[in-house]
Amino acid sequence: MPITINGEVIPDQAVQYELDRLVRFYSEHMSPDTIREQMDALRARARDQAIGAKLLMGEAERLDIRVSKDDVQERIDEMKENCGGEDGFAKQLTDQGLTEEMVREGVMRGRKMDLLVEKITEGTAEPTEADVEAHFEAHKDEYDRADRAQAQHILITAASDSDADKAAAQSRIEELRAQIEGGTEFSELAAAHSECPSGQRAGGSLGWFSRGMMVAEFDQAVFDMEVGALSDVIESSFGYHIIKKLGHEDGGPASLDDAYDKVRDFLRHVSRGEIISAYVNDLKEKATIEITD
Repeated sequence: MPITINGEVIPDQAVQYELDRLVRFYSEHMSPDTIREQMDALRARARDQAIGAKLLMGEAERLDIRVSKDDVQERIDEMKENCGGEDGFAKQLTDQGLTEEMVREGVMRGRKMDLLVEKITEGTAEPTEADVEAHFEAHKDEYDRADRAQAQHILITAASDSDADKAAAQSRIEELRAQIEGGTEFSELAAAHSECPSGQRAGGSLGWFSRGMMVAEFDQAVFDMEVGALSDVIESSFGYHIIKKLGHEDGGPASLDDAYDKVRDFLRHVSRGEIISAYVNDLKEKATIEITD
């Protein structure tokens, strides 16, 4: 569904980016089932947010919002640290077909947007305790805690869909599994061999995640495992995995104390969103926007 604003096309990737952001945010506040039920609405909202982002960027440029080089460098340094250093960052750029200059430009644009949003939402009232309690009571089921697991993994992908390449990838990961059973540290092998960004960034650690958040084959394997266990080789749409389960927490009904911070952050997000929406709607009235099937 092509979208143009004043004759300029918004790429599909921009809409997908907004959808990914929405799913990540609401994953912290809603169950996976609720998110799946609302996916059509989230896609429509992602389209609107992509339009809004384009209009806000144009407004940031018009207002000549400045971002310091130190601000950009700080965020580039954080990216490098998350990638395990300069080499990991360089590899990620190569894998994604990017240059550091392109990333810097993206960070610069993102920070301009952030500063404009801060300006627009300055003075937004904080949710009161009564607001938080009322929302929690009305949406209590949405804050039930799903089962959670903590795990690390190694991912090996096949070079192509050919039987030979798949067999080669499976052979590689089976060899890595044998090394782990022989006493080699999982994190060490993940950092050296995993083709998931979590390898170099965190020794393959995926942190804590809820049941239903991972692809089905991976999800079932993790939640069927005992803590401390090493999985067999698992095949998913991403490739071949071996998984080490590090922790498990059973889900259950959430109390207000459990959910307080999530509810407060959600209400903050809604309040800020209403202010930004009003601002964007004003910009939309001044723009020529076309959406075609």
